[in-house]
Amino acid sequence: MKSKVKYSDEPIGKLRVVDDFLPPPEDLVFKEENVKVTMSLSRASVNFFKNEAKKNHTSYQLMIRRLVDIYASQFNKPLTTRSSGRGKKRRAG
Repeated sequence: MKSKVKYSDEPIGKLRVVDDFLPPPEDLVFKEENVKVTMSLSRASVNFFKNEAKKNHTSYQLMIRRLVDIYASQFNKPLTTRSSGRGKKRRAG
């Protein structure tokens, strides 16, 4: 039989607050619409993803899809607004 834990009012020690980093439940069930495509990839690339997928117990197609999604999201960011050219006038040098 396990021994019972004995609690006391002694100080615990230095504590720190950890920010909540988990997504809300509704973000976990969101599924984007997928579009099926047919494409040819090099044998070396497919073998790489298959090996990595096996190590990580996942699907190699899912890994490739996530890679493409992340790449696309990096270049799909809104552009910064450009100056209209109005405002301060340039001095002639």
